[in-house]
Amino acid sequence: MNFYALIIGSEILNQRRIDAHFDFLATALTSYGYTLKGSFVIADEPALIVSTLKYLKSLPKSIVFSLGGIGSTPDDYTRQAASDALRDGRLVQNKEASQIIIDQLGEKAYPYAINMANLPKDADIIENPFNKMPAFSLDNRFFFTPGFPEMSHPMIKGILSKLIKKPLAVYRLTLTALCRESELIETMREMPTNVECSSLPKIYSDGPRVVLSVASNNKELTIEAFRQFTTMLDNKKIIYGLNDENAI
Repeated sequence: MNFYALIIGSEILNQRRIDAHFDFLATALTSYGYTLKGSFVIADEPALIVSTLKYLKSLPKSIVFSLGGIGSTPDDYTRQAASDALRDGRLVQNKEASQIIIDQLGEKAYPYAINMANLPKDADIIENPFNKMPAFSLDNRFFFTPGFPEMSHPMIKGILSKLIKKPLAVYRLTLTALCRESELIETMREMPTNVECSSLPKIYSDGPRVVLSVASNNKELTIEAFRQFTTMLDNKKIIYGLNDENAI
């Protein structure tokens, strides 16, 4: 599965609110051995939401968490955009969602809140433990939740626990070398495709340093790949130190 975040809210882009979703999603996925493939922060514009959803649908094995825009105010476009991008463009009143809203709000469900029950065809309801107002999903692949972290984050935790039956094991080793990043490139090019290899360079007053990270889902492969770097650094007499987080 390839996970993506779609964070919808002009108030984030104009800095009236600070995004709280990216860090949450990244951390939640890491606990299962996954990482975000991409995160999109976009304005409350119908055409932009539709085109972004269509693009995310085109990506292989994409799982999308959409946050924001499913309320009942005039600038909540996500329900309609989801139908335009992923269904036939119609919104139909979801009986389950309607009943939940009426049970919670009574007469106050009308004339506006009840519109939150107008959903794309064949939508599945996502329970909202915060205030019971329903969110929804399509095809067990696109999950549409509110923009409020206190509502959406518990929902997403529950979704992940069902989607990921067995967390992936990830083995990572890191070091810091007193050299330029260019010293590592030749060995980096020799890494197998199933090994994640990255370098983070920085220039200090006493010279360059680079933090090297090697990771994979195979313990032995990670150790062997990391050994290629330490052997290379030893041969070049480059000073390095193993980082504290090494616990393979």
